[in-house]
Amino acid sequence: MDYKSIEQLIKTMDGTNLTHLEIEKDGLKIKIKKEKEMVSISSIEPKIQTIKEINPIKEETLVEVTPKEEIKEGTIVKSPIVGTFYNSPSPEANPFVEVGSRVKKGDTLCIIEAMKLMNEIEADTDGEVVEVFVKNEELVEYNEPLFRIKS
Repeated sequence: MDYKSIEQLIKTMDGTNLTHLEIEKDGLKIKIKKEKEMVSISSIEPKIQTIKEINPIKEETLVEVTPKEEIKEGTIVKSPIVGTFYNSPSPEANPFVEVGSRVKKGDTLCIIEAMKLMNEIEADTDGEVVEVFVKNEELVEYNEPLFRIKS
């Protein structure tokens, strides 16, 4: 079998659906394999969006909202810095103010220690201390309520 015969076999096989061919002639064995050509067809399917009908509201539901806490009168004194709250100038001294204390604008209410600096917090208004929100030596955050002063 010569080169032209082998070439003719390949062309013949190419035109058919055969995928495998084996020929043995005069002690010569020839195997020809043809891989199937993969054809990929992608189709775009339109996505259909279904809209469900929502049942209309048949009854009006009224919800009465009651405040959890009554709104309290007074000015809130908030912490201007993060630090440790102290209600007195020293551990053995009396507190600057307590609930019921009368204060004037500029009176010292407490000290907040921040980075070893003692910062005096003063009253913004005249009035009576009606609530103290933090305990002595507690850590306070920026803008955390400290006192309520009722004018």
